[in-house]
Amino acid sequence: MIRLDGAGVTVSLPASGQARTRVLLHPTTLELAERRIAVIGANGSGKSTLLRLLNGLVLPSVGQVRVHGLDTARQGREVRKLVGFVFTDPLAQLVLATPADDVELSLRPLVRDRSERRAQALQLLAGRGLAHVADQSVYDLSGGERQLVALTSVLAARPRIVVADEPTTLLDLRNRDQVRDALAALEQQVVLATHDLDLAAEADRVLVVDGGRILADGKPAEAIGAYLRLVRG
Repeated sequence: MIRLDGAGVTVSLPASGQARTRVLLHPTTLELAERRIAVIGANGSGKSTLLRLLNGLVLPSVGQVRVHGLDTARQGREVRKLVGFVFTDPLAQLVLATPADDVELSLRPLVRDRSERRAQALQLLAGRGLAHVADQSVYDLSGGERQLVALTSVLAARPRIVVADEPTTLLDLRNRDQVRDALAALEQQVVLATHDLDLAAEADRVLVVDGGRILADGKPAEAIGAYLRLVRG
């Protein structure tokens, strides 16, 4: 269970003279318990801020965020063990030279023996159909392969929740479908932000964010309909 209790985010803006602030997310109260939750909205609406609150990448300026009872502000390290985060651009999180090295890094806290870590990393990549790129440079991979490697690295840490920020936005149709299928098959709770309304329609619950506020929250057809009315005026 993820719970937001009046959680909001305000940032300071550089300015000469009087200090200025901007509200990225107005105080929000939510319980997120469904297995698949999609967050939709325009660029700059607050989607990414909302998602980053869920594993402590962003801390609330007011209110509180709890994940399975853990406070993201006070117990961030423990929260990040529970919540894996997949970025829009996988190169933002692939920190080592090859897929095998990166997945092995995620396994390091769980598997102490180096040879066993390597074997598990290769096995996990093979399970995603990535055995053939295990030792290639991440810069030589396609966008879809990079995103699947990033997802594999996140899952190697055995999170209970996966948060994905527009994971298919930079992908072509074939690679988008591969990533969508991979996310759909996960046992973990998945919370994702997306512009892909077909992907959002597959969720159990959809949140519509606009201007840093939750404007609609409900079943996919209802929430997506509200979003389309919003953007079409």
